[in-house]
Amino acid sequence: MHCWSLTSSSEDQTTQIGHCLGRCLDAPLLILLRGNLGAGKTVIARGIARGLGVAAEVPITSPTFTLMNHYPARLDLYHFDLYRLSGPEDLRDIGFDEYAYGRGVALVEWPEKLEDPDVHGLWLDICPVDENRRRLTFSGKGPAVGTTMIAVHKELQDAGFAIEREE
Repeated sequence: MHCWSLTSSSEDQTTQIGHCLGRCLDAPLLILLRGNLGAGKTVIARGIARGLGVAAEVPITSPTFTLMNHYPARLDLYHFDLYRLSGPEDLRDIGFDEYAYGRGVALVEWPEKLEDPDVHGLWLDICPVDENRRRLTFSGKGPAVGTTMIAVHKELQDAGFAIEREE
């Protein structure tokens, strides 16, 4: 498994990191965002959406009460927020597996609610360092995510971000 981290010093930088990630995506992928309330999950989601080509005038918000928002783009983006998930039947009701393993990018906030820490995809842990800075740790699980991890790593380095740790 590939794993590396970097630090964002502002909300704008966190958005830019997401934008770099979104630009790199050229195939369906499941992206799992972990972090406490206020960590920046929706900020990174906004950047990913813009990198995928979702128009700037389209608001990107956390689907806390609807469970999923769909944004048409170069690869369709399905943005899930599982915070208020009442049980696995909620996921079945909205066809989660079809989106998560379909033809677009499925972005999941609160993947802990899936109750499966071994879900294959790109895992992004967001941890506040202080009021403005965030430590973002990227890791990949499963055979299909390696190429994406390499592309994202290169894109972020080319954009001037310092990769802090590699494993």
